[in-house]
Amino acid sequence: MSKPQIISDKNKKSKNIKKLILDKIKSHQFKQNNLVIVIGGDGFMLQTLKKNKNPKKKFYGINSGNYGFLMNKFSFDNVIKNLLNANMISISPLEMTVKNKNNQIKKSLAINEVSILRQSRQAASLSIFNGSRFIIKKLVSDGVLVSTPAGSTAYNLSVHGPILSLNSKKLSIAPISPFRPRRWKGKVVGNKSKITIKNLNPSKRPISAVADNLEVRNAKNIVIKTNQKIKFNLLYDQNRSLQKKIKIEQLRKETI
Repeated sequence: MSKPQIISDKNKKSKNIKKLILDKIKSHQFKQNNLVIVIGGDGFMLQTLKKNKNPKKKFYGINSGNYGFLMNKFSFDNVIKNLLNANMISISPLEMTVKNKNNQIKKSLAINEVSILRQSRQAASLSIFNGSRFIIKKLVSDGVLVSTPAGSTAYNLSVHGPILSLNSKKLSIAPISPFRPRRWKGKVVGNKSKITIKNLNPSKRPISAVADNLEVRNAKNIVIKTNQKIKFNLLYDQNRSLQKKIKIEQLRKETI
C-alpha cells in the first residue's frame, strides 16, 4: 500500500486542486505502486514525463490548463474512483538528434511531435529521407512536422496532417505551408522509420528543430526515430480514454 506522488504546476488553480486531492486521499490506501498524479496542462505533463523515464511509473493527469488533451477532467467527488478504475496506455516518444551549424550534437525526446521551422524571413529548403530513400528531394516551405499518434491531433492536425490511431504504429510527416511542391501533402511512415531531414541551404535559410517545447537553433541535420526502449504509461478515466479523444477529433466539425 502506498500514497500517490503528486506533481503540480505552480499556478493557483493547480495548487487548489492539489490541496483538494491531498484532503481526499489522506484516508485512502492505494494498491497501485508508482502512481503519479500530474496537475497542470498538456505542456506540464510533457515536461513531467521527460523528467520521469521510469517505466514502472503510471501517470494520471488532471487538467488545470486550457485544452488538456493528455489530461483527465478533475472531479472532486469521483477522483478516488477514477484513479482506481483508470485504463492505462503505453506510448513511446520520438528521439530527435540534431547537428547544428557548428557540428554540435544535441538530443531530445518528443512525445507529441518534432517541428522543423524556418528561422528567418526565408523559407526553409529541406531534403527528407526515410533511411537511405528519399521521401522528397527538395521541399521549400515554412517547415515540416513529424508527429506520433498521440500528437497527431495537436499541431499536426493544424497543419492538415492525418489523425493516427494509437495502435497504428505509424508516424505522420506533414509540411508546414509548402511552397514547392505546393501540393505535397506529406507522408505516413512506419514507426520504425529513421527519418533524416537535411537543410539544403543552412547559411541563407537557417532552421530550428523543436522537440515538443525544446528548441535547437541553426540545425543542419536532424534524425528522428521512435525510441522503443522508453515507455510512458498514461492513465485515463474509463469514459475519456485517449483513444476516444482521438476518435472525437476525427469526427469533430469545426464552426467559425
